[in-house]
Amino acid sequence: MARNRTNPDRMGVADKVKALAETIELADGRADAELVAEARNVVGHTDKRLAFSGDITVVALAGATGSGKSSTFNALSGTQLAVPGVTRPTTSKAMAAYWGSEVPNDLLDWLEVPTRHVVTGGDAALDGLVLLDLPDHDSTERAHRDEVDRLVQLVDMFIWVVDPQKYADAALHDRYLKPLAQHAEVMMVVLNQADRLPEGQLEPTLRDLRALLDSEGLEKAQLCAISAMTGMGVPELRGQLATAIQNKQMAAKRLEGDVVQVARKLSEDIGHADPDEVSKGREAQLNKALGEAAGVGVVSEAVLKATRRRGTLATGWPAITWIKRFKPDPLRRLHLDAVKINKKQELEPARVQRTGVNRKGISFNGVQQARVDSAVRAVADEAAVGLPRGWQDAVRDASRRDEKLLPDELDRAIATTDLAMDRGTGWWKIFQVLQWLLITCVVVGLGWLGLRMALIYFGAMDLSLGPTWYGIPIPTWLVAGGVAAGVLLALVSRVFVEFAAKRKASRATHVLEKSIGQVSRERIINPINGELRRYEQARDMIARAR
Repeated sequence: MARNRTNPDRMGVADKVKALAETIELADGRADAELVAEARNVVGHTDKRLAFSGDITVVALAGATGSGKSSTFNALSGTQLAVPGVTRPTTSKAMAAYWGSEVPNDLLDWLEVPTRHVVTGGDAALDGLVLLDLPDHDSTERAHRDEVDRLVQLVDMFIWVVDPQKYADAALHDRYLKPLAQHAEVMMVVLNQADRLPEGQLEPTLRDLRALLDSEGLEKAQLCAISAMTGMGVPELRGQLATAIQNKQMAAKRLEGDVVQVARKLSEDIGHADPDEVSKGREAQLNKALGEAAGVGVVSEAVLKATRRRGTLATGWPAITWIKRFKPDPLRRLHLDAVKINKKQELEPARVQRTGVNRKGISFNGVQQARVDSAVRAVADEAAVGLPRGWQDAVRDASRRDEKLLPDELDRAIATTDLAMDRGTGWWKIFQVLQWLLITCVVVGLGWLGLRMALIYFGAMDLSLGPTWYGIPIPTWLVAGGVAAGVLLALVSRVFVEFAAKRKASRATHVLEKSIGQVSRERIINPINGELRRYEQARDMIARAR
């Protein structure tokens, strides 16, 4: 394979091809499938053509039956390689003539041109030229027309040979010239058989043909008149070819035209929207719906009740609060309580087992499911505003990509959230110690009084009640004072417990919502924003390829 030399034009094409290729990867499954396939084909054949030497220019000589195309081929090459007229072989393949010391077989293999000739003793200015004699584009043989269509997509430069009678033929203009207007810079239209025009008709004919080409967007296409039979204009045509070949830009221009043409179509399909990421307000609405479905309210209420229960058990009057131990703990019932192993170890939440929240009625079905679906849909719809249909669908698909994982993810988020049930309870110990001191006083007082009554009952000695205070015996003070102080202390602690319970419930709501928000962002928001960034990358990348 001939070595590819670097030049600015080819590097520019390579950059555009790279941008187009990246756009294809980004837009695949989102942009029009036929356009993506067309762009992928362009990238494929452009990469292959760029792999061959930029010193070689492939020029296709095409024309209708009777236009003198083969005669023009012979006139340009100075050979009789092409067989004109009715004696032309029936093969559907093109023929190649190469100016240079070595035939570029790798390139011609890629072009699938089997018949190859080296032009010896020719014009050195044409070195590097591969001139292809194509079958007639209006041939009655389908294979001939297919060969023309195939090579027209691959060659670097076109020379369309027309004659004075059929230069405006709709078959040529509608099938080839108009669709190839993007490649006008690498196109030449040659009016052959100019010697057959009546005197004074050549210039008007050229003006008419020029106007026709211009009207079809081919203003940059070169136009000249020749006579392959007499040699009129052939040296000039050969000189124009030599100039184009020596510039070594035809291949790059042709490839760039291919890339730009498909890039423009793809750009129209992608559009020029400027989407914003999901708004904080919409995200908050989504998190609220997910939180309701996941049972944040249920867990927060359980934290409130559990704190009340535990605080009351710890600081209440022991003679009464023991009854509450028979009432189930709200958090344990939800499998969410944290067990403290010892003072130096952290709490170990039930991080593995499923919570009991859904078994309390908060589940992804019915009203809650409808609210979640509505919230997710609202987020996706807002994010997709202004995007092309395919990208809107992609955004919606991204929002639902992990919907089957959501219930377990949310349940896990609830289960692994540290509710800090063991923190902020140090003051309970103080009240607990005081309560047990008071209950001890009551027990001592009751024991004293009970022992005295027992001794009296059995006729034993009369145990003195001991000293008095304000005329009331100390044992009585111990019993009455202990009970009164214990109840009062329980009432005071109840106020503090209620305050702590509400504070813990509020904190639980906050940390649970934060955990739900992390799931929401990972499973819904990030995929949507990722799709929006993908669109922006595709939009910006296709602009580089245009």
